[in-house]
Amino acid sequence: MTTRPTLLGYVRADALSCAEELAAATDSLAAFASAEGFTLGTVYTERDAAESAAFHALLDEVKRSDVRAVVVPAMNHLGLGDPGGTPAAMRQHLAFHHAQVLAVDPR
Repeated sequence: MTTRPTLLGYVRADALSCAEELAAATDSLAAFASAEGFTLGTVYTERDAAESAAFHALLDEVKRSDVRAVVVPAMNHLGLGDPGGTPAAMRQHLAFHHAQVLAVDPR
């Protein structure tokens, strides 16, 4: 039996309008992971984008583990807050630690 690689999730609650959208976004990460041959690990939910606590916790897990991919509902979930404040800057932080960013909705 082959072990599926782990994929971490990252969702910004402020990019969504309600709790139902947050639940749907999390469900979409799980469906994406399964369809793409991953096991979904921790989904980090950013509740206060100004502090970026969830992103820093995600980055810490990437640094200390063998996880090499992170999935977001859409690229707009990367941005605002530290570090750098842009999707490109946040992807660079993850790429520096050898983690690729995947999006359920690549637009």
